[in-house]
Amino acid sequence: MEKKREIENVAVRLDIIGQKILRAARDELYVGMRFLDVALSSFIYQMDMEIHLFGTDGALIYFQPRDLGGLYRQNRILVNRGYLHMVYHCLFRHMLKMIPEIEVAEKPVQGIGERYWDLACDIAVEHLIDSNDHRSVRFSRSLLRRETYRKLEKGKVLNAEQICRQLLEWKLSTKELARLEQEFSVDDHRYWENKRPDKRPPNPELNQKWQEMNEQIETDLEMFSKEASEKSGDLLGQIVIENREKQDYREFLRKFAVLREEVGVDPDTFDYTFYSYGLSVYGNMPLIEPQETKEVIKVQDFAVVVDTSMSCSGELVRKFLETTYDALSGNENFFKKVNVHIIQCDEAVQADEKITCEEELHKYMEGLTLYGEGGTDFRPAFEYVDELVRKGGFEDLRGLIYFTDGHGIYPKQRPTYQTAFVLPQEDYADVEVPAWAMKVVLEEME
Repeated sequence: MEKKREIENVAVRLDIIGQKILRAARDELYVGMRFLDVALSSFIYQMDMEIHLFGTDGALIYFQPRDLGGLYRQNRILVNRGYLHMVYHCLFRHMLKMIPEIEVAEKPVQGIGERYWDLACDIAVEHLIDSNDHRSVRFSRSLLRRETYRKLEKGKVLNAEQICRQLLEWKLSTKELARLEQEFSVDDHRYWENKRPDKRPPNPELNQKWQEMNEQIETDLEMFSKEASEKSGDLLGQIVIENREKQDYREFLRKFAVLREEVGVDPDTFDYTFYSYGLSVYGNMPLIEPQETKEVIKVQDFAVVVDTSMSCSGELVRKFLETTYDALSGNENFFKKVNVHIIQCDEAVQADEKITCEEELHKYMEGLTLYGEGGTDFRPAFEYVDELVRKGGFEDLRGLIYFTDGHGIYPKQRPTYQTAFVLPQEDYADVEVPAWAMKVVLEEME
């Protein structure tokens, strides 16, 4: 009995010491990063002898007291960095997002998607912490870490999703993957919601809690804490990317659709009861006939401009056109006869292909050739489309989609048709487009 009480007392002391260490880290981070005040204080601390060092599920921070004490004795800055590491995981909701299904060989490797996702999330938040200039988290970077960042920074977006895609492109060996995991792994992810064996949907309340905090931090950094924003590295930039409005590209294209009549039976306006009754009473004479036309909303007059300047790679342009082709092809989006112009433009209009049916669109995609690689000027494309409108080249132009990285010379006057600038996520930067235009970021998965 005496031994049991002694063990319980030791456990209580370890719990108290562990919580003191975590609170000290929280307070030290708060002194330099007050815009994180709510996020830093959003956890309950709970001792867990099974976990490795510490980890979080978004509501609690679980800690192994002996491991935590050893890390604190080694260097308290490492504890500060670990605490901030978990806060960033929560702000970007890494523990709630779907883990990608990944095959890196002919035979799928069990758990490989989870390993790549965990590594990508760890690299994303460690990159933010390493770019942070606050004294409480400043620490020297290893050669492997610096080299990894250098390779990843070739793209403008360094969120977990994009890093995961880049890691897959590197075709890492088992040894290389393990080496990166050893370098960047800081916390234990076992309590993340997306790792539940029952595959239950993530907690919507937890997601909303961190989403609201994320948006508040964005506002604080933009409006009131500009000096803190500069010291926090690329945190604001990544938060802006995370908080941007996400929109399904196929649904977005419907903004440019029109209502027209098309040949075909409209089941919504046809009553089969009277039709069947007439056949049963009068033989081959139904009481009503189905309508031969129906009203549908589809794309008809439309302009697509692709930026073929040197700032947009040919591979990105092809991906965009393939995505647009997939979204438009099919009876649910296209009228039987359409008038779509696909225009290539860098600092001048280089090519214009008129598409009048799905077959022509398919043929164009099969023989796609890109022209350009000059500078970027958006004005010639708008002038060209305006001239087409004046000459009757469009019956009812609903809109223009311009695929670009967003860096170029914009028209000063608003055109008479709707305009959207579509930016690729993998080359995304928070560029400003004119107030009269829409801005859409094309997700890689689309």
